[in-house]
Amino acid sequence: MRDYFIRRLLLVPVTLLGITMLVFTMTRLTPGGPLENAMLQAMSGAKGEAGKLGKESRGGLSPDQLLRLEEEYDFDKSIPRAYLNWLGVAGKETKRTRGKFDKDATSIEIQLPGSTEKVRVTRDGPRVSALKPVGTANITGWQARIESPESQKIRYARRMGMPADKVEEEFFWQAVIYQPRFEGLFQGYLGRSTNFGDPVSTLIAQRVPISLFYGVLTFIITYGVCVPLGVLKAIRHRTLLDSVTSVLVFLGYSIPSFVLGIFLLTFFSARWGWFPIAGFVSAEFDTLSLPGKIADLFQHAALPLVCYLVGAFAFLTMLVKNNLLDNLAADHVRTAMATGATHREAVFKHALRNSLIPVAATFGGVLTIFVGGNFLIEKVFDIDGMGLLVFNGLLTRDYPVVMGQVTVLALLLLIGNIVSDFLVALADPRVSYR
Repeated sequence: MRDYFIRRLLLVPVTLLGITMLVFTMTRLTPGGPLENAMLQAMSGAKGEAGKLGKESRGGLSPDQLLRLEEEYDFDKSIPRAYLNWLGVAGKETKRTRGKFDKDATSIEIQLPGSTEKVRVTRDGPRVSALKPVGTANITGWQARIESPESQKIRYARRMGMPADKVEEEFFWQAVIYQPRFEGLFQGYLGRSTNFGDPVSTLIAQRVPISLFYGVLTFIITYGVCVPLGVLKAIRHRTLLDSVTSVLVFLGYSIPSFVLGIFLLTFFSARWGWFPIAGFVSAEFDTLSLPGKIADLFQHAALPLVCYLVGAFAFLTMLVKNNLLDNLAADHVRTAMATGATHREAVFKHALRNSLIPVAATFGGVLTIFVGGNFLIEKVFDIDGMGLLVFNGLLTRDYPVVMGQVTVLALLLLIGNIVSDFLVALADPRVSYR
């Protein structure tokens, strides 16, 4: 069994790479990304035939600005190369600056970013033949490449969805100097949000405690209530208690969480004023005493917690009940009762452990709830958690945020599946992984 779990752990990085590669490719192929959004905002004054750009007047982007924007989002690279950049196994171009060659010129001086020093770039056609300092300039770590007019025209035409021979704009030979840096997932860097401008890891770190708070409470309350309730319903099967609790849990399961949230806000917050309308804590939270902070936190959390809990109650309760009923009817339980075991002993000593095996098998998915959140509930109650972050990222095509969230959730799901297998092996001695 040890070898099995070692193999499963070794497969986690490979599976995670496959998931992120698939999602990364989808984000690149999906229209309406951050580059398109920036183009629409800047080119609101564009005119002419469909597929042709207006001039720089009236707020349009020039071809050079468009290509620089494409480089900023790494859309000038092929999907495999951009994915390697995101992973951090290929060097990204940082501190990038450029200069245009004069007509028929083969060398150019470019000022290093953030300094007064300059470098001289000499080209031999589309290749860099020399990169030398001007005077005493320090060029350690700097590299250069050449962009031909034809390559720029092809990129521009592809971006605008038009044939290259229809491009009327003029392009020039350019030299680009940059410092390569390995900065990606392997270095713990998830990119920078195109919507907020902050590192994705910072945005996630700010919101994980909120989602973790609701996730942990939901887990504790759900398993602490549903498992005993499922056992009680199995013992009192077809009694009034079983019928009433079944109606209640299925009623909660049938109501969408966001609809229930709107209902609770309307009556308990807006009309009666018993609970705050929105937010995770009050604006004056930092000025409160410790008991006041705890009271304020749970006052804000009461209604969202109800919405988180109602959907999970029915599934887990009925899972425990039905499995316990099946095990109570099993041959080994009937044999135990025939040999003198009481009904209580049959339930808790012989049947309950086997009934918890399906619960253990579904335990792995709980880990994603801890940090995944629920964007509908967070939207209704204006909670700035992980669910709302990734939802807004999808709406605004903030692909670094989407990739960061997918990476975190996929990792937790993969680890959770291994934890589920381990718990199943503990609960069922018949299971032997090889």
